[in-house]
Amino acid sequence: MGFRLTLADGELVQSALKGRETCFEELVRRYQRPIAAYVYRMVGDYDAALDLTQEVFIKVYNSLARYRSEYKFSTWIYKIAHNAAIDHLRRYAVREQALTNGFDVERREVSIESRRLTPEQESERNERRSEIELVVQMLPAAYRELIVLRHSQDLSYDEIADVTGLPLGTVKNRLFRAREAMRNHLLERGITTA
Repeated sequence: MGFRLTLADGELVQSALKGRETCFEELVRRYQRPIAAYVYRMVGDYDAALDLTQEVFIKVYNSLARYRSEYKFSTWIYKIAHNAAIDHLRRYAVREQALTNGFDVERREVSIESRRLTPEQESERNERRSEIELVVQMLPAAYRELIVLRHSQDLSYDEIADVTGLPLGTVKNRLFRAREAMRNHLLERGITTA
């Protein structure tokens, strides 16, 4: 079982295409939490995010033969998740409102990582994180999604361009503007970003 941990995503795809279910299960294991968190941040509804995440993996499974190895698997799966979330939001016509929600998943995961902090440091960190999240919620939807992809999901500029279908220059420009807007909001609230 441990051998699969050393296989690259592309190798797992090839093995899954040859009928090795355990290889697809490994891909699900690697990507389920980050994709669910991303979709939740997009749609702002926990139950809908779980359903959409399941749909994403069904689409991935059914489309594995169309995956092209010159692309990173992670970019490909985020693009499928992006499209599923956008379709959901269009169906329910709540994109503006929905993108203002969705920080609980990351907050729960972060609290696990920070056991070495003193209670005062933990409290201060949580307060600052909450302030930053409120500021992210105040951003226009086009900026919010890019901030989530870049800073919560750690995608590169090129990967964000592939996922969203935006030109690379637009991604960089919007991220710059989003960060400036966030900095201004934080300064207005008396919070320094240092």
